[in-house]
Amino acid sequence: MSTIAEIADLRAYYVTRAYGVERTVRAVEGVSLTIRRNEVFGIAGESGCGKSTLLKVILGLLPPALRIVSGSVVYHANGTALDLFALPEERRRQLRWQVVSYIPQGSMHALNPVRRIGDAFRDVIRAHRRVSVHEADGMARDYLANLGLPGKVLDSYPHQLSGGMRQRVTIALATILAPPLILADEPTTALDVVVQRGVLQFLEAIRQRQESTLVLVTHDMGVHANAADRVAVLYAGQVVEEAETPILFARPLHPYTRYLIQSLPRLDDRGERMSIPGRPPALDDPPAGCRFHPRCPHATARCRAAPPPLEEVEPRHRVACYLVSGGSDGSRA
Repeated sequence: MSTIAEIADLRAYYVTRAYGVERTVRAVEGVSLTIRRNEVFGIAGESGCGKSTLLKVILGLLPPALRIVSGSVVYHANGTALDLFALPEERRRQLRWQVVSYIPQGSMHALNPVRRIGDAFRDVIRAHRRVSVHEADGMARDYLANLGLPGKVLDSYPHQLSGGMRQRVTIALATILAPPLILADEPTTALDVVVQRGVLQFLEAIRQRQESTLVLVTHDMGVHANAADRVAVLYAGQVVEEAETPILFARPLHPYTRYLIQSLPRLDDRGERMSIPGRPPALDDPPAGCRFHPRCPHATARCRAAPPPLEEVEPRHRVACYLVSGGSDGSRA
């Protein structure tokens, strides 16, 4: 399977200055990922672990305080390798919605509450296609019809639609130009489980029809279990484990991943679920060594001294943990 995006040793920090004091939050620290064509690639982790920041960096949409310290993001599109951060901003803007699109966390972040839905579609289409207003409106109505959505939603304001319909409209807005890479940031947040399932099925149907790649960010491991082909687990801005979904859930190797999976409710188990002790570290002053060691019951002096490398310890299974790659006694877990 060919590659659509490569992230190499990426470091992205929020740098702010207030009252003469500079504060650096190391939100993304040394992340390397390879995303393949036509797959669903999941990114998991607790709130505040850097998932959303990583997605924005992959998109190339950087708020003023966010700085790329090192590393690269390369798209492979139309037979060409495009180094995102080497491109001028205007070229990056042209790539959005044509090569890569973004479904934000919460539909109201994508839809202007004082403009009709049709205006949003018209803006996106005409920003990337030389068409008239009438032609853009026709494209939007035809696309919604093909997705089974009523054309009348184009005449509605966002608040006039249900949460599930707004999210479907947001997905349609992100995919109307058929980009080969779709980035979805918690697309089912604040939706009940029945609506969540419908929205995920809607997104998957579009992905299969357009043969696109989906990068799916969510803290819900149940969603990853059902939707993702591969999953990368982030903790405190770093990838601690990555594997194909069946392998990850059958044999999680990193203690953090085990906690995440053990927290899932099970129909046949009424016992108390295990929660992760402690809390995530502040990323402006992360702990030395493995960033998970203050919460890990298996931590050793080696874990506190130096961060473990992310290594392939089994076929298609990468882990950053001395318990797995070799502890102080050279044994494996």
